[in-house]
Amino acid sequence: MNTFLKSYGWSAFYETSFEKVTDAMARPARITIPHRTSYSVQSEYGELIASLSGRLRHELKYPADHPAVGDWVAIVARPDEGRATIHAVLDRRSAFSRKVAGEKIVEQIVASNLDSVFLVSGLDGDYNVPRIERYLAVAGDSGAAPVIVLNKSDLLDRASLAVRIREVERATRNAAPVLAMSAEKGDGIEKLIDHLGPGKTGAFVGSSGVGKSTIINCLLGEEIQTTDIVQKGSDRGKHTTTKRELILLGERGIVIDTPGLREVQLWIDEESVGEAFAEIDALISGCRFTDCRHETEPGCAVLEAIENGTIDRRRYESYLKLRSEATRLATQKNDLARMEERRRNRRTSRMHREAIKRKKR
Repeated sequence: MNTFLKSYGWSAFYETSFEKVTDAMARPARITIPHRTSYSVQSEYGELIASLSGRLRHELKYPADHPAVGDWVAIVARPDEGRATIHAVLDRRSAFSRKVAGEKIVEQIVASNLDSVFLVSGLDGDYNVPRIERYLAVAGDSGAAPVIVLNKSDLLDRASLAVRIREVERATRNAAPVLAMSAEKGDGIEKLIDHLGPGKTGAFVGSSGVGKSTIINCLLGEEIQTTDIVQKGSDRGKHTTTKRELILLGERGIVIDTPGLREVQLWIDEESVGEAFAEIDALISGCRFTDCRHETEPGCAVLEAIENGTIDRRRYESYLKLRSEATRLATQKNDLARMEERRRNRRTSRMHREAIKRKKR
């Protein structure tokens, strides 16, 4: 394993996937920035601009199959030109994904091959516990270890900060570490570094203006990611980060900066929602009816737990909302699959009829 591969997180998992590549000229590279029609990659030849081969472009059926920031790919390099051709996308070990905004039923990979995903919220007007629960539900399905980061701790006194931390810990049932820090002041950065390290990759995800780029600058010890001042009175920042980018921190590991997400639409199923709300999910077997929706049914163990104070009502409402979204997504996926199956059947029938006509001629 050479120095480049090791520093960028190469492991036996990717080696096994790379062994399936048949082109003897192929070399591993990691996607650092996806562009509109090409990709910046880091390889043993340095940084190159890479494009998909015609064959691979034809084989990649869905948008989520295309390379994403953090992906390892097999390239054939042209170092003299500073370019390369991507011939394969290696298997992903983990991926933080969401449904694209809008009505389309399409998965979008935000970042892949992560060890940790840092869910960043600001301790200003951005602070929103249900949103943190939503991020945590999505992160729990990613295969990476979630870490909740409460940035801008300098805006609160010690007592108020302790209240916020306890509030988040109770709401998330200690499903992830909760770190409070001030990237602007450099306070608490060492707690975050503990979740990184040589060859480890962490992605920063959160709303616009929460300080993701400022945190990365703090980790680097220099300002390479452009930041902007949050607008007074609104606690909302501008979308300073406009692209997903993988950045090497040397011995501190690798980080991925992402643009601010206005919303995180779920790309998870009901089972994953249940895992995110484990204390509620554990009660379901005690309900009188096996098809209980935990809304108005008599003998509902979940509703009883709310009445006696065992389950927090606000968290229960978050559970219902996310479960409803996951159910609707599953229905939409099934409808889409049936439509695609009908299209395939029509295409097959048409090809069959044309073959019979040719045979008769």
